Amino acid sequence: MIRPLALLATLLITAAPAGAAAPADTAILPPDAAVARVLRAQPAIQAAVSQIRAEEATRRRLEAGPYEWALRLGGQQRLTRLPATPEERFTEWNAALERPLRLPGKAAADAETGAAGVALAEIAHQDMRHETSRVLLAGWFTWLRARAGAEQWAAQVALLERQAAAVSRRQQLGDAARIETVQAEAALAQARAQGGQARSRAQVAAEDLRRRFPGLPVDAPARVPEPAPVLGSEDDWIARQLAHNHELGVARNETRRQHALASRAGHERSPDPSVGVQVARERGGEDRLVGAFVSIPLPGAARAASADAALAQADAAHRREAAVLQRVTAEAAALYRNAVAAVDAWRSLHDAALRLDSAATMTARAYQLGEGSLNDVLLTRRQAHEATLAATTAQLDALELGYRLQLDAHALWDLDEE
Repeated sequence: MIRPLALLATLLITAAPAGAAAPADTAILPPDAAVARVLRAQPAIQAAVSQIRAEEATRRRLEAGPYEWALRLGGQQRLTRLPATPEERFTEWNAALERPLRLPGKAAADAETGAAGVALAEIAHQDMRHETSRVLLAGWFTWLRARAGAEQWAAQVALLERQAAAVSRRQQLGDAARIETVQAEAALAQARAQGGQARSRAQVAAEDLRRRFPGLPVDAPARVPEPAPVLGSEDDWIARQLAHNHELGVARNETRRQHALASRAGHERSPDPSVGVQVARERGGEDRLVGAFVSIPLPGAARAASADAALAQADAAHRREAAVLQRVTAEAAALYRNAVAAVDAWRSLHDAALRLDSAATMTARAYQLGEGSLNDVLLTRRQAHEATLAATTAQLDALELGYRLQLDAHALWDLDEE
């Protein structure tokens, strides 16, 4: 059942602990005002606003009904021939004013169909705003990850430059073999190549953001916060996401609209009559006629088939709604679990990076004292660099998932702004 599940989601939201909706630390994100301005300017969102206006016009049309007054005019010449009587010619004319009438129930069904269309367009606008916000968030973190990688490679290049200079100096003093200089220079060249690629990826990601979201300030954040633990239970977060899931809202409003259309098609089994009045002038004005008429179409099999098809479409929409609910519930649960696991993964990788960095420092010091080999130094430095890069990526991944969780629960940015 769909409606009881929606009620359950509302009850879970009411019962959720306050900590589950704690405001997110947005220090790493673009300013809220800039995000709102950029979203309003998005063509897809503006198109959704235009669609609302179109549906409002459609509602007015449906409420007014499809029927209008029709004026029918006719003229004719009458020729009379009787035995032993001169031939007579008369100019005659007739006029009629007629209009079909909607039977009781059809106007209400049309009004409900129009209202459902407007509601569907409004929730589709909110859904487009939400989806565009998701794209912005994903693009922002793609840039942050690329930028962090470029910075880490720059730091690695600087470290290897000092290492290569020290080895070259030792060789000049006769304290290091030529092979060690070659090894240090090769490691430096590889790091410079990787650093160049990382800078290129960061530039591409930044340019992609600027072109997709013109006016968005693509500025480096002042600080990168540590990922915070996800507060609240899985059921709490699923309920919050379902309560604000626009895709589910679109499916529900589509079901409502299809039911309204099915109701209208059911009423259409009985045809609408047409009523009218008419006047006529015959025999050159000798005869004048005034009358009224009713025209009633006789229903056929096509009307019944249309009603059956509308009922089937309503049932299909109801089942699509159930499928959407099933899918978005699974996606909400997966997002919550991924967000929780990402924080734990970052902690482990951060600890490993600290330990490997310490090991690299000790190995380099031992080499300076004449113990160990340059290979050991380069190896431990590479391992420390890779671990730091992985920890930084994991930190940004955890932050992105946390913000995405907040975004889908409408605790980040103003997604329902009109």
